[in-house]
Amino acid sequence: MAGQHPDRNPNPAANAYDRPRVVLDPDGTFPRLLDDPKTPAVPDPDQPFAVRTKDVPINPTHGTWARIYLPRPPLPPDQKLPLIVYYHGGGFVYFSPSSTRIHEFCSLIAAKLSAVVVSSSYRLAPENRLPAAYDDAVEALCWVRTATEEWLRERVDFSRCFLMGTSAGGNIAYHAGLRASAATVDLEPLVIRGLILHHPFFGGSQRTESETRLFNNPVLPVNGTDLMWELALPAGADRDHEYCNPMAGDRLEEWGRMRTLGWQVVVAGGGGDPLIDRQRELTAELEAKGVQVVGFFGGEGDSHAVEMMEPAKAEFFLEKLKGIV
Repeated sequence: MAGQHPDRNPNPAANAYDRPRVVLDPDGTFPRLLDDPKTPAVPDPDQPFAVRTKDVPINPTHGTWARIYLPRPPLPPDQKLPLIVYYHGGGFVYFSPSSTRIHEFCSLIAAKLSAVVVSSSYRLAPENRLPAAYDDAVEALCWVRTATEEWLRERVDFSRCFLMGTSAGGNIAYHAGLRASAATVDLEPLVIRGLILHHPFFGGSQRTESETRLFNNPVLPVNGTDLMWELALPAGADRDHEYCNPMAGDRLEEWGRMRTLGWQVVVAGGGGDPLIDRQRELTAELEAKGVQVVGFFGGEGDSHAVEMMEPAKAEFFLEKLKGIV
C-alpha cells in the first residue's frame, strides 16, 4: 500500500477498513460499500422558493461533471450573483455532487448566500491518485470561464468567485487555489476573491495533540484517515508530502500571491475534529504571512463537517459567510 503511516495508536477502537467501508480486492479493484444515497437534479422544482439544479458534463473522457445550483425566486435580468465553485468531501475516495448530503448542503449554500453554486466532481482515488483531483478541480474553473451554459452566462458575476470545499474538498479547494493564484490572466473573466476551506482534510507524519486525543473519534477515526491518505497519495509518498501536509515545502511564493491578490481565506473547523490542530496551524501560518484569513472554529461538541449533519449549525455558519461572499 502506498504511503507511510505515522505512529499508530496501539489500541484502536475500530478497524480502519470498517469506517470508509473499503474492500481491497486481490484483482486491484476497489468496490465502494459505504451507503451513499443520491438525489437527482431538478431544473424546475414545484416549490416557488426551491433551488433549481441541473447536471452538466465537464470532461467526458474523465467522466467529470458538475451540478449547478441556482437560487430562486428569479432575479431581475440585470442582477448578477456571486459564484461558489464547490468541491465535495469523502476522503478523496467517496461521493459525488449527487450524494444526498452534499446536494442538500449545496442547496442550502445557494439559498442562504444568494449565490450560484457549481458543485464539481473529480476523479476518485485510489483508481486516480492525487494530483488527479487537483487537475480536475482546475479544469472545472477553466470550464466555468468558457461555458456557454445559460445559468452561468445569465446569472453569474464572474468577478466574484470563491472556491469552497468540505473535508477532502477543502484540501482540493486549497490546492486548486494555489494553482489558480499563478494563472489569474488565464482564468479571465473569472476573478477569484477567496477560499472557503470547510473542515479541510490535512495530515502529517507526526501526530498532533488533537489527533492523539481524538484518535477513536466516532465520526472521523484517525486510523480511517490514515487509510484514506494511503489510497489517495501518489505511490511511495509519505504523510509529509505537500498534498497532505500544508506546512511541507516552501509555499511563500504562493501565499505571497494570495496576499497580493487580496484573497480572503476562511478556515472552518470543529473542536471535536481530530484535524482541528492542523486547521488552526494553517490559519496561524497564513495570518503570519500577511494573508487575509478568518478562522471559524467551533467547540468540543462540533465534529468533523458538523454543518453537513446539523442544519441549525449550517445556517449559523452560512450567516457568518454572508459578510464575505
